[in-house]
Amino acid sequence: MTVERYIRIIAGLFIMTSLALGVEGSPLFVSKWALAFTAFVGANLFQFGFTNFCPLALILKKLGVPMQAGACSR
Repeated sequence: MTVERYIRIIAGLFIMTSLALGVEGSPLFVSKWALAFTAFVGANLFQFGFTNFCPLALILKKLGVPMQAGACSR
């Protein structure tokens, strides 16, 4: 798998987890403040779309995950 796929998988996992922890109807509800993490991930994906800078990509590259042409490359 490439960095871009890991970014999509991890972002989706974080969003689903924080929604499960932050929505009152969920059996896993902890606090509404868990939704702040959803907003953080969304804001990070939004800025990545404009700047092509992704902090997670830097971490994944240091861990040896192969880059795909054009994915988070800078």
